[in-house]
Amino acid sequence: MYPNLNAELTRVNKNQSDIAKCLNLNSSTVSDKMNGKRDFKLNECKKIIEYILPGNTIDYLFFAQQNKKDV
Repeated sequence: MYPNLNAELTRVNKNQSDIAKCLNLNSSTVSDKMNGKRDFKLNECKKIIEYILPGNTIDYLFFAQQNKKDV
């Protein structure tokens, strides 16, 4: 759902478990957010950038990929 976020996590050798630890959430909650079943809150986006992916922007990381049927 968030291709840029996934790409940057891979680039810095991080994963959803690292996000879960950073946000103090369980892994299934982070998985739901990464898959678009739940939304990231603004403060969560900021924490991810500050602690895991500094130098990136919210616009870049949290650009949601559209489904082909939505285009």
